[in-house]
Amino acid sequence: MRQVTIKSTQPQSDFHSLTCKHPAFVGGFGTGKSETMANQAFMDASHSSSALIGLYEPTYDLVRLIMAPRIEEKLQQYGIRYRYNKSENIIYTSNGQFGDFVLRTLDNPSRIIGYETYRAHVDEIDTLKEDKAREAWIKIIARNRQSPKGVDKPFNRVSAYSTPEGFKFVYKSWKKDVKKGYEMIQASTMSNPFLPADYVETLKETYPEQLIAAYINGEFVNLTSGTVYTEFDRVTHDTDVVWNKREPLHIGMDFNVCNMSAVISVIRKGVVYDIGEITGGYDTPSIINSIRERYQQCQINIYPDASGKNRNAQGASESSIQLLIQAGFQVFAKSKNPFVKDRILAVNMSFKNSKHFVNVKECPVHSSNLEQQVYNTAGEPDKTQGNDHTCDATGYLIHYKFPVVRPTTNAARMIV
Repeated sequence: MRQVTIKSTQPQSDFHSLTCKHPAFVGGFGTGKSETMANQAFMDASHSSSALIGLYEPTYDLVRLIMAPRIEEKLQQYGIRYRYNKSENIIYTSNGQFGDFVLRTLDNPSRIIGYETYRAHVDEIDTLKEDKAREAWIKIIARNRQSPKGVDKPFNRVSAYSTPEGFKFVYKSWKKDVKKGYEMIQASTMSNPFLPADYVETLKETYPEQLIAAYINGEFVNLTSGTVYTEFDRVTHDTDVVWNKREPLHIGMDFNVCNMSAVISVIRKGVVYDIGEITGGYDTPSIINSIRERYQQCQINIYPDASGKNRNAQGASESSIQLLIQAGFQVFAKSKNPFVKDRILAVNMSFKNSKHFVNVKECPVHSSNLEQQVYNTAGEPDKTQGNDHTCDATGYLIHYKFPVVRPTTNAARMIV
């Protein structure tokens, strides 16, 4: 067994000391969840050269941008030679005392097949819908049955690492209905002495008050009760700004069958003003015609639902986004939509920080939707009342232009 030495905060040390089957490290931002996961994975890999350690992230982007670089950095730190096969998403080590790492995503649990792991580590599973999270967890446990060479009586274990995201899968599994083998360590941001002095204050300035208990204190709180857009106020955020017929337009667009919506905005000195709306559009060609009729001889920028790349317009072979491009519009869409909670957070923070206003007179449906959309019993924004379409539309624009970026710190990486 190769010796792996780490330095930890007290909550991290408590977690590494757990001997249960399914430990969980739940904490606010900056508590070192990713570092804890990487360190525990390294300790597990040191048990055998044939050990295969499973590492799971919600999306491929997180695997590519966060998990893989973190593991590569640690391998280099410990002087362990390796080869990262990106087509297989497996990191092979060439050390006779160290195992390999298989990197997988959680967004499609049915694809968690074809391999066996000795230990597994699951990051931010609560960002999935609860039923998807449970399905993925069961699949991961089912794959976690490897018996590495040289390990007498192997103890297969699956660990979870998460920010508290309300009363969802992690809360129910490790706090409410706790089964044998499920133990949890909770950590607050303040437990990390390596953070910059202003880190917590920066978080408080970045996030709405109702998220502070979860994202700083690491507590389970109800994040999905009442209205969705809590920061919007039709008096405070009303504006008389209108289009001057020369400036570029920025249009958030939500694709729906027979009920397409668009929110028309202008951006002045970094502030978004919603100055018009199109609701009840039949299909993409009809909404293109509506935009052309209303707004002529100006640059039009569209920020659509990214799923429009794969959705065919009514009666057409082209995708909805292809039709927007063919119409001469500038289209800004990432490869996939942001998480719903990130889009909602971006919209709420744009209102809180006075970066977003709505001409209530010109946007009567949109302003009412912002006031009235609520969460359903599953903790998701309710889509049964028709209040979601313009909210989603403006969310695609706001998140693209002004995503909420979690404060980062190199100091947090010092916890090795």
